Amino acid sequence: MNHSRWNILPPAPPEFLAQAAGKSALLAQVLYNRGLRDPAQFELFINGDERLSADPMLLPDMEKTISRLYRALLSGEKIAVYGDFDVDGVTSTALMVQGLTSLGGIVIPYIPHRITEGHGLREGALDELHQQGINLIVTVDCGITDVEEARHAAKLGMTLIITDHHVTPPVLPTAYAIVNPKLPRSKYPFIELSGVGVAYKVMQALMNSLGKEDQMEAHMDLVALGTVADMVPLVGENRYLVKRGIRTLNQNSRLGIREIINKAGLSTGNLDAESITWCLSPWLNASGRLEHAIASYKLLTTQSGEEARELATMLGQQNVERQRLTSKAMTEARAQIAIQGLTPLIMLVNREFPLGIAGPVAGKLSEEYYRPVVIVNIDEKTASGSSRSIPEFNIIEAFNQCSGLLGRFGGHAQAAGFTMPAKNIHLLKNALIELAAAQLKEVDLRPRLNIDAEVSLSQLVPETYQMLQTLSPFGKANPVPTFVSRGVRVTSCRTMGSEAQHLRLKLKQDGTPFDAVAFKLGEAAKDMAESLDIVYNLELDRWSGIENLRLNIQSFNPSPFLDKQ
Repeated sequence: MNHSRWNILPPAPPEFLAQAAGKSALLAQVLYNRGLRDPAQFELFINGDERLSADPMLLPDMEKTISRLYRALLSGEKIAVYGDFDVDGVTSTALMVQGLTSLGGIVIPYIPHRITEGHGLREGALDELHQQGINLIVTVDCGITDVEEARHAAKLGMTLIITDHHVTPPVLPTAYAIVNPKLPRSKYPFIELSGVGVAYKVMQALMNSLGKEDQMEAHMDLVALGTVADMVPLVGENRYLVKRGIRTLNQNSRLGIREIINKAGLSTGNLDAESITWCLSPWLNASGRLEHAIASYKLLTTQSGEEARELATMLGQQNVERQRLTSKAMTEARAQIAIQGLTPLIMLVNREFPLGIAGPVAGKLSEEYYRPVVIVNIDEKTASGSSRSIPEFNIIEAFNQCSGLLGRFGGHAQAAGFTMPAKNIHLLKNALIELAAAQLKEVDLRPRLNIDAEVSLSQLVPETYQMLQTLSPFGKANPVPTFVSRGVRVTSCRTMGSEAQHLRLKLKQDGTPFDAVAFKLGEAAKDMAESLDIVYNLELDRWSGIENLRLNIQSFNPSPFLDKQ
């Protein structure tokens, strides 16, 4: 039942709680767990307003970038916005194209094909754009590692402006300007912007310079979509951008998003970061995983209701197919792991893994086995891989240490991808496993469940839930508050779902009853104890127009304590 390490976070010092007088002790503890050490910071964190937003001109090369874009707009120069095929890349492309077009720019999007081209700039694509009369290329969510491709652009006489947020390599590409908060020379106070966040700051600076800053409000939904989907920390400026963007999503969704909302059974007005993570993002990612992400771009930018309906229907069908392929690949991956044994880093090589779902499969396996996972699709000459990692192992740093074996690679500490000569694949596998074995030698390789506080069920009332919701949007670095309660009596337990994968429970502690669900824990029903220690989130269950608090159980253990009431 308990396959996780329960880690109850340290209690806030008494002097901290004393300074937080006027705030609930539980809320103060959760904020302390989020890294706030001064109660004076509470109000800014909770409000998440524009005070968290920094001056875009502090980003490196921003002045040069704005000047060059303004010159292109004045002269009628053709501009290409070169993006990526994930949600962050597609929303970045849509924002930059729509923003520049609204200023009279002649702008075309270019999004590479995941399978035939891969991530980042490609010489063939640059040649194609050059033949179309493009002399100015602005990258979004890509370009920071494309040294050779930048040289090729220069040979063609093209001006290259790189806007990106990925980790910067030791050798930077030669470009007219590079806007990236992670550059060592950057003076920007917040380095965790998403790709669409950086694109937004570029357009914000340009609009501000023209006295048209109000025009950015229409693009905030794109910023929220890309930022949440890319799983960057939802703290600092990202918190402000996502809060503002979700407000735009709920009040004035663009046609394409409205169609997804309708077809997915969501309701405008109740959208939150979780809606993006579990519904909107998978739909928007589906086209890029199976075919071409240009369909998602068109959905985000169309002004035709009929086209929006057609595209949303197609993306829904592709999302269903993505789920089917992912499920099949997971079965095959588990079988392969059973045969080769469990190593500190799991690397699976297969000609049959669809490249478009390698990342999600790696992510699911990393959660399941709590190890770094690399999924590789291989042919006669080339191998392409996607990886997901755990907090204790920096996968992009590992790739840096193995750079001699790789061709192209890039990404983040916990998610990265690469292409390489197929002949090096076994050398890479051995090297990565060796690195992981050394770094994870003392790590308990079970998922760590951080718990904000131990509470009794009687403490949980509707006002508690509303209070905790002031901390939303939730995501990386600001997870949904998690609690533990001990000695909770099980008064009812039954399975639910098509394959009895989940549990529905009725619980009671000290006379306080609660409904609860436990997703993917259905197998525990046959050995259910009378009393449990439970780890859970508090959520609002909306059913038939009625709202009730319930517990979403993440993990549980038999308890030595038994509630008598």
